[in-house]
Amino acid sequence: MARPVTLFTGQWADLTLEVMLQKARDFGYDGVELACWGDHMDVREAASNDGYVREKKELLEQYGMQCFAISNHLAGQAVCDNIDARHEAILPPHVWGDGDPEGVRQRAAEEMIATAEAAKAMDLTVVNGFTGSSIWHLLYSFPPVSPDQIDAGFSDFADRWNPILDVFQKNDVQFALEVHPTEIAFDIASAARALEALENRPEFGFNYDPSHLVYQNVDYVGFIREFSDRIYHVHMKDSYLSPNPKRAGIFGGHTNFGDPDRSWDFRSVGRGSVDFEEIIRALNDIGYDGPLSVEWEDSGMDREHGATESCAFVNEIDFEPSDVAFDAAFEE
Repeated sequence: MARPVTLFTGQWADLTLEVMLQKARDFGYDGVELACWGDHMDVREAASNDGYVREKKELLEQYGMQCFAISNHLAGQAVCDNIDARHEAILPPHVWGDGDPEGVRQRAAEEMIATAEAAKAMDLTVVNGFTGSSIWHLLYSFPPVSPDQIDAGFSDFADRWNPILDVFQKNDVQFALEVHPTEIAFDIASAARALEALENRPEFGFNYDPSHLVYQNVDYVGFIREFSDRIYHVHMKDSYLSPNPKRAGIFGGHTNFGDPDRSWDFRSVGRGSVDFEEIIRALNDIGYDGPLSVEWEDSGMDREHGATESCAFVNEIDFEPSDVAFDAAFEE
């Protein structure tokens, strides 16, 4: 199927976009998924300044890089979250403002609206990101969590995201949530409930990323088939889940990524526990022909080595589906 292989620039935002594009080209990528932080994409500029958009497009063309999506995980996280001091570190100053929680949430929503408009200006149809969640802290039900509290969390999600998604609809852009711990949807059950909360509006779907599902023991291949009409973008990202007990379990034990005591950690693509061949077969089954975007994270490996080998791995593992039955020669 020769899907384009792209590189998400979120882990490279310490570099200028031009340096990043040159590196991505040299690593072997067909294009990039632009992060909306660093100097890679300023959504407010892109939404309002034709010259800014033209400069970005010319830079992409100069290095022979395609772009299929932009990603605004950081602002999206603040739309529904219970805001605290941690958020100041990830948000631009104009979104953080004075740090008043409700004000931060409202400004984050405005930033996501600008992101939809920026995608339109860039002639793109997909924005990836996070939603945040007002109920993530209720994950483990002790003290006991009432169903009403969970219902209220999904209602809050719908109330805050429907107006944002109205602007996505107006601009013919889809929002693809990266299903992930700390989001309103972090597994198949919660993803289905998020869709239900939004009455299955088509502007909302998923940026499929198996790395956040495998260590939770979620059927990450089944996710593709269950949400076959909602897979708007795909991340190729790997996690390693130790077959042996460790000191820090699924919840991480308040350890840092890269700590050898962890039972799971992110790994360079192809070096973890994700079965990417089964993913490719499932993507073929649902007819997904969009980009395969490498989100590279591995605390124990040089990132340029990892990005290069990940590109080669994804190109090797991707294959076209058959258009004939393998035993067709025996048919009369």
